[in-house]
Order: sequence, then structure tokens, then C-alpha cells
Amino acid sequence: MLTKKIIPLRVKIVLTHKYLHTMRKSLFAIGLLAAVCSVQAQNVLHVDDAATTYVSKGTLVYNSGGLQMRGNGVVENHGNFMVSGSATDSFKTITTGGADKAEGSTIANFVNKLNEPDAYAVPNENSSSATPTYTYGQLYIAGIPQTNITGIVDQEYRSVKHGSYQQIGLPFYNKTVYTLSNELGKTFTNVRNSQNEVLYYDNAAVVSHGASTSFTVGSSAPAYAYYMLGGQGLDVSSALKTLKGRPVTDIGQTVTLQNAGNGVNFGTNGLGTNAYNETYKSYVQDRWAIASGGSSWQGDYGKNIYQFANPFLTNLDLANIAYDEPVSSGSNDGVNLSTIYGVRLDPGQVTTTSAGTGTTTPGKFITFNSGVPTGDVDYVMVRPLGTFVIKLNNNVNADQLNFANLRRFNYYSRAATTGYSVTANKNAAKTGTVKQLGVIGLDAAGNEVARTYYVVYPNGTTGHSGSSKTQVTARSVDVLGTYEEAPTGGIDNNYSNSYWLYINEANENNFKGKNVKLINYDLNKVKSYKFEIRENADLVANGTHQLSSGIGFYYKAANGSIMEAKQGDVIPVTNDDYDLYYGEPDRVLAVEKPSTKPSRTMVVYNPDITNYIVRFDPSWKKADIEVYDMSGKLVISKKAVDASTDFVIELNNAIKNSYVVKIVSDKGETVNTKILK
Repeated sequence: MLTKKIIPLRVKIVLTHKYLHTMRKSLFAIGLLAAVCSVQAQNVLHVDDAATTYVSKGTLVYNSGGLQMRGNGVVENHGNFMVSGSATDSFKTITTGGADKAEGSTIANFVNKLNEPDAYAVPNENSSSATPTYTYGQLYIAGIPQTNITGIVDQEYRSVKHGSYQQIGLPFYNKTVYTLSNELGKTFTNVRNSQNEVLYYDNAAVVSHGASTSFTVGSSAPAYAYYMLGGQGLDVSSALKTLKGRPVTDIGQTVTLQNAGNGVNFGTNGLGTNAYNETYKSYVQDRWAIASGGSSWQGDYGKNIYQFANPFLTNLDLANIAYDEPVSSGSNDGVNLSTIYGVRLDPGQVTTTSAGTGTTTPGKFITFNSGVPTGDVDYVMVRPLGTFVIKLNNNVNADQLNFANLRRFNYYSRAATTGYSVTANKNAAKTGTVKQLGVIGLDAAGNEVARTYYVVYPNGTTGHSGSSKTQVTARSVDVLGTYEEAPTGGIDNNYSNSYWLYINEANENNFKGKNVKLINYDLNKVKSYKFEIRENADLVANGTHQLSSGIGFYYKAANGSIMEAKQGDVIPVTNDDYDLYYGEPDRVLAVEKPSTKPSRTMVVYNPDITNYIVRFDPSWKKADIEVYDMSGKLVISKKAVDASTDFVIELNNAIKNSYVVKIVSDKGETVNTKILK
């Protein structure tokens, strides 16, 4: 019969990577404690009253069995702590009398510390050779059922601000919402739209429900639920906070991805309303659908989208969720989202401009259809309390997302077994590599204020097409991006007033040496460009230009010279448009005259109302609109139109005619485009 052995810790123990040795069935602190146990025994690591166990940064502590902290006994974790137990083991924090500590206990228990709290807005470079700039204590509990996890963890938290609602994961079981008020320093209420409430997202219904102050996270909603905390008076960036709760078991943390938004009618132009009388347009976003040839509010726009949060107190590695690739042990992670388009990571990031003011940048995006992650690869590791959004191409396969198998102490993703692997369901060949040029816009102080990507690979798609599966649109308020390219190079003017791109893709064979237009809409903000070059999602060495194909990326300098783009290079910005190339262009292309920078004002067809609309550049205040038929007759004339909302071009659909639309801003900027019916 197995016996349970208690290992009492009654002194302050400092565990560091230099002095810590681990075994499968027991834990040794050399020089301070030697606990010799039978390999047949089940072990409980016991931290006694007033004892402190300090786990230093970089340390890995492994304990096979349970963990118990009594009274004022504390584990201060700056490193990685793994508790691998079974159905009979437990994770406990108890009083000196042996009772479980109550929710909201102010006594420190197991504490996950932030080691560099001021670096909370800095992403770690996704590379095993890079030193992480932002580290924190992580707790990994495996194999212990939820009923046996009654211990309280104190999780330190600091984050960028996300505006009106802070987007967050709450990785605790049966934690009452009202406890957040004391922990976060503001009072939460049950009043919807007050920016003082707590919301959680319902993927199937595409709506956020209210979590009342008596609502319990991790039990009334799944542990991986996506929460939004009212941001009124909520300060999470300048002050360190501590959230307390019972960790979530890793048993049963799997969700089937199917039917998100199925049957939901968004209404004309997204003006349909949910159960709370809120328009879908006010919160539904889909920056994947338009980039892959779709239309707003049509088809799967806003559908097949899943918003999740990290349910654990360890990092989640999303790098290989699209591929059934084995991990180093020879097994696989059990996650193969075969119809995934991409993920959004990090809802927004506060950066500092040269004037010292804070600005909010858009979220980060990664796409998977090229066969490797493309885009913001440095954000692929989701931190504890972090959130992410998954977009699928369709709802066909009912794939499962097993959160427990994605946990990882490291700050960089695991390597796939091969450099490039495209699964059969991606409809792409297992040849070639994926090359990515990132252009990062820096302000006068060298801080990032914008970025965009240009991706090429053998199965990439050049130009506007429903086959484009790696692209993501830029927002109209973004200051840096590229436009859909014409097959011969340059901007395809058929779509320049419809959308522009954050991630742009092209076929490396048919678009080699042709130019993609990089447009900068704010020369006062973006003063220089930094190049970030990846091949198969991995950064190439600093100074590298030529990639494995023997070809590299180029750009046209302000003086018209064609220059090599090299990893890590920073160049000054003098023009508002630059040309980017994969492969050196010939001399004809090298001296071509740059096209006029397009306005971000666009004319877009809206099938819901069977008419076209004008979507204005965010910098516009008023506009005059004139519409002419092909005979030159003026059929619509509107003066001083409010540019803060879309304008509907009311045409007679019974007449099959083509039109010329002229739009002039109050500052004299002109957009001319055609409507072909």
C-alpha cells in the first residue's frame, strides 16, 4: 500500500539554478535540506508556518506529488515551479489549524512574481538564443483534480491599457468577481456599458455577457473564457497589482472549435443588434475576411472567430497549433487546427512617442496558411492572464484546442521537427521556404509606433484573390502599411480605395523583382524604418540580406537607388512612399515613377443594402461627394458630408450603369474612383 510522506520546510530555503538538483520523486535543496524518500511513496512538499521558499529566476523546481503551505508559509516564485501529481495528490494553502484558507485571504501564499515589472510592454524575442527581457514566476500543476486544488496563488499583474475595457484572462477556479475590486483598486458594478462592469465573451452567440459581482470565474464560465474589465479608473500599467485565486486543473481543458457565430444575423452593414440591443458593428471585427477576398458582413465575415484566454499560470505556445507536429519527446501536442486562418494576439500596446505621450497601437496578428507562422511571431507565446483570438477558414472539421498541451515555461516557442512543413489540408506543397520582411516604423526617439509585413513563398498569392490566406488588413487609422499589388507591380487601383494591408503576401516566383508600395501617412511620427527579416518564422542573423534561395529583399531609397534590406538595419524616412521588392528589380522598375499616395477614403460595396458606401479617411472631417453617370450627368451631389460615419451612395439598382465618384475633403484632398455595375 502506498504511503504519503510529508516533507516539512521550516527554514528559509533559497532555490537557484546553480544549487538546485531535481529528482522524479523528491526535491533536494543542497546544503539546506535532504529529504530521502522511497520511490514507492507519494510526496507532499510542505512549507510550514513562517517558512519561506524562494525560487530564483531561471530555476526549475520539480515535485512529483502535492504541495501544501501552512499558516504564513510562503513560496516566492521567480522561476518555474512544476507540481506533477495524481488523483490522490493536492495543492493546498491551510491555516495553522489545518483548514483551507478562505478566498480573499490577505496572507501571502504561493506568489508568482514579476521579475522585470517595468518591462511589461516589451515582447520577448521568439528565439532560443535571445535573452528574455520580461520574465516572471510560473506555476505548472499537472494531473491533480480540481477538487484537490484548494490552495491560493498570488499572481502579480501589470499590463498595457486596452482602452475602455481591459481584456484579460482570469485563470482561477470559483473566484468571485467582487474580489477583483480590492485587488485591482476600483469598484466593479453590475451596470452594463458603465465601464465599471465585468464581461465575458460567448463565442457561439458573438456577444459579451455580464458577469455580476457574485459571478464565479472558472466555474460559471470556462477557465479559458475571455474577460473584459471596465476600464474606468482602472490603472494596470503604472502600478503592480496582485490577483488571488485557486489555480485551474489541467484535466479537461479542451474545447471544440465549431459553429462560432453560426446562425447569427449581423444585419445590414452590421447594424443588427444582439440580446442587449448593441449593434454588432460596434464590436465585431474581422481583419482576415477582407484580406482574403471577402466582403464586410458577408459570408464568414465575423464568423468562425473564437476569443480565448490563457487558463493557466504558465505560458501558452501557439506556434504549432495549425500543424500536427511532434514535440521533442516524440509525442505530439494533440493540437492540429486544420482550418485555422490566424490569431490575434495582444489587443493593443502602449508605446511612447518622442513627445512623451502614450499612444495605443493595434493588436498583433499571426497567420498560418503558408505552413509556418507569419506576421508578429514574437507574440506567439501567450503570457499568464493573456488573451488571444482564433479565426478559422470554416467550421467543417470540429478540431479541438487542448490548452494543457500548449503549456511551456520558456519564453520562446518550441521548434518544429522540420524547417518547413505544410500539411495536406493547407493545399500547399512541401517545398520552398517562407520569407518575411517586417518594416517597423520608429519615432524620433527610436520607439516603435507602427509596423507592416511583406511575405513571399512558393504557394503565396499575388494580388487581390480569394486564394490569399496569409494576409491581414490594416486599420484605416494605421499610419503604415502596403496596398494590394497589381500583377505587374505597384498599387492595384481597383482596390486602393477598398482596403490596405498589415500583412501582405505574394507568390515569390511570379512576383520576383516587382514592387510593393509601402505607404507612410504620418512623416511627423514615423522617422525611420527598421527591417526585421525571417525565414520559416525564424529571425535571420543581423546584417543578413541573402536568404536560402539566394535571393533577398530590397527597397528603393529616397534617391531612387535600389538597396539591399538587411536584418536589423535602420534607415531614415524621407518620403511618404517606398518600394519594397523580393528579388532585385530590373532597371526599368528601378526608375519607375512612384504612384500618388492613395487616400484612406474608400468606396466599398455593401451587399446588405445592395449599394455602395463611402468609408472616409480618419483624418477627414467633412467631404463633398459628386457622382456622375457615364454620359457625364451629375446624379448625386452632397456638400459638407459628415466624415465620421459611412455615406451611402443611393443608386437606382434597376439601372445597370457605371459611375464616376468624386470625393473632396475639406482640406482639398481628392479621391476619384469608378463604380462598375
